[in-house]
Amino acid sequence: MMIIKIGGGDSVNLQGIIADLSGVSEPFVIVHGANALRDRLAESLNMPKKTVTSVSGYSSVLSDQEALDVMMMAYSGLRNKRIVELCHQHGINAVGLSGLDGKVIQGQRNKGIRVKQNGKVKILRDFSGKPKTVNSRLLELLLNNGYTPILTVPIIDENNRAINSENDDIVALLQSALQAEIVIQLIEAPGFLENPRDPSTLISKIRKEELARREEQVEGRMKRKILALRKLFDRGAAKVIIADGRVEHPVRDALNEKGTVIL
Repeated sequence: MMIIKIGGGDSVNLQGIIADLSGVSEPFVIVHGANALRDRLAESLNMPKKTVTSVSGYSSVLSDQEALDVMMMAYSGLRNKRIVELCHQHGINAVGLSGLDGKVIQGQRNKGIRVKQNGKVKILRDFSGKPKTVNSRLLELLLNNGYTPILTVPIIDENNRAINSENDDIVALLQSALQAEIVIQLIEAPGFLENPRDPSTLISKIRKEELARREEQVEGRMKRKILALRKLFDRGAAKVIIADGRVEHPVRDALNEKGTVIL
């Protein structure tokens, strides 16, 4: 079992990813983003995204009701259905689901994000939260009958309301529920870079024991992403591959360990 996490940038080669996956024999689940599409849609609707940084240094998008509506349009609407369409064109019998559908991903809404504004700590409450449980029975029903789940946000909270959540956290939860041996993350970079602005600083291998140290060295969204990687190994992942989603054969290259392999 594999989990394929597809980043939401414009330059990710969706055609190449799905074409590669059509030749994969083992079962897999796709979790995808759509951040570039969401940002364009938000701008066109005059509802640009709002990013906040918590007092602990983790950055996230503030999900008010308007932002949640735009996210649904971009993630579980256009991007999800285009990926499902591509899958069918390549012989993959895909089913597109948000976390809402069949309560496939249920979470708990955040009590609030502690942020510092104008020198004061404030609590911002929005429609976001942490994934807590997976409807494994639904996913196994699909997988055992020849369907490939294509998953994205929003998820559903304890009060049956739609909430935003981090795909990295969803992937960690899915890995544990499905006992996936390999997690492939396809991004807009050659892999994990020592210097984010220099592609030549690719780190080809990282020991999982190094992740805590590296988390302390970075800020913002990268800090959150490394924390999510740590959670993957805490939950039992055997191998995580971070690879370039822009190349001609993203999945094939990842399986050949072109990128960053974390063990």
